Amino acid sequence: MTSGPDPEISAVSDDASGRSSGGHSSGGRSAVGRVTIATIIAAASGYLVLLLAARQLGATGYAVFAVFWAAYGLVTGAQNGQLQETTRTIRAASERLVSAASETPTRLGRPLLVNVGIGAALAVIVAATSPLWSGHVFDQYRALSVVLLAVGVASFAVYAHLCGALSGSLSWSPFAVLLSVDALIRLVGAGIAVAFGWGVLAYLVITVVGSVSWIVVLATSSTARRAVGLPGDVDDRRLAGNTLTAMAAALASAVVVMGFPVLINITARADDDSRVVGAVILAVTLTRAPLLVPLNSFQGVLITRFVAARDALLRSLAVPLAAVVVVGAIGAVAAWAIGSWLLTHIFGADFTLGGGTIALFMVGATALGLLTVTGAATLSVGAHRWYAAGWWVAAIACAALLTVPLEVTDRVALSLVVGPLVGAGVHLGRLATFST
Repeated sequence: MTSGPDPEISAVSDDASGRSSGGHSSGGRSAVGRVTIATIIAAASGYLVLLLAARQLGATGYAVFAVFWAAYGLVTGAQNGQLQETTRTIRAASERLVSAASETPTRLGRPLLVNVGIGAALAVIVAATSPLWSGHVFDQYRALSVVLLAVGVASFAVYAHLCGALSGSLSWSPFAVLLSVDALIRLVGAGIAVAFGWGVLAYLVITVVGSVSWIVVLATSSTARRAVGLPGDVDDRRLAGNTLTAMAAALASAVVVMGFPVLINITARADDDSRVVGAVILAVTLTRAPLLVPLNSFQGVLITRFVAARDALLRSLAVPLAAVVVVGAIGAVAAWAIGSWLLTHIFGADFTLGGGTIALFMVGATALGLLTVTGAATLSVGAHRWYAAGWWVAAIACAALLTVPLEVTDRVALSLVVGPLVGAGVHLGRLATFST
């Protein structure tokens, strides 16, 4: 990559600001609007794919698909660290080049090269280690599942890079298109599978095929083509280290989010009612979606906001933290009032939980949302180890609290609320030091 002021950064930034209709606030509202629409499309498409798969495959076939979906989600959840660090490094490089155009140029990193290398390495690791774990994870189509998983993570590395590059360069229109196309490819694939009566194999392919959306966006968007090769603010070696640290933290996040039902099962006691455990897992999943789906989509927006507000970081944190608390409080009240009724009337009489319990799960989802926001702020200042530490402390606390001698509903609620708050406390401790 070139050193000094990069014309491509200027071109992408100018393109983004030109579409924002003028001032900063207008651009901010425009970004939020575009990403919000893309988030709604992605969330709705994801739920529809799962619904179509359940109806098409039946319980046995759906179980095979769901395991592969979860395995892919766990690995790509860790790869979200690539998206986050790419956003941070490109945004920071842009800010530095604008403010220090006359200074001696420094060597800049190549995020695309780093991310492609990490994706290729992950694919090799998946394939090489598969004899050790694939028999315990995949009951059917083992070889195909391993191949699809390896190809999927390699492609997702490029997808995550492009998401981060577009976020870091404030190119929100192609970013929103990328999110939408990713989800819609899977939805169209599921629709075709239903129309032709295809089985489990088709849904395994559908799981990973959405990650090729980066090809579509690069082919149709000149802004995306300019953004994909933008430089980072540190050299390749440090950038790779930062990215791997961010991925370690993202893995902890994936364990807490994607893997929480597994933690519940692992820590289940002999006297736990299996129907209650099933209802708890369903309720936890449903209460998390309203907060975590949009927050995950807005990671790039949050990180760019915090990078730009490094001199007043705690003040900049106030608005997103308050928004999470308000949405969570509204959700908790709604869960207490109608949550029990919704569970039994939509999912069946076996899914019976008290409104107070469901409201506590919503409070837990709010705590996880707070941890997500503080994590984005910690990453934005380059405190990668503190970012990872907060997430891993939260994961360990969640797992430990699931072992306390309480009823399953009580210990799950305790784990959901306290674990993320402890992790957020780690992040805030570092941010307070940074701001002083």
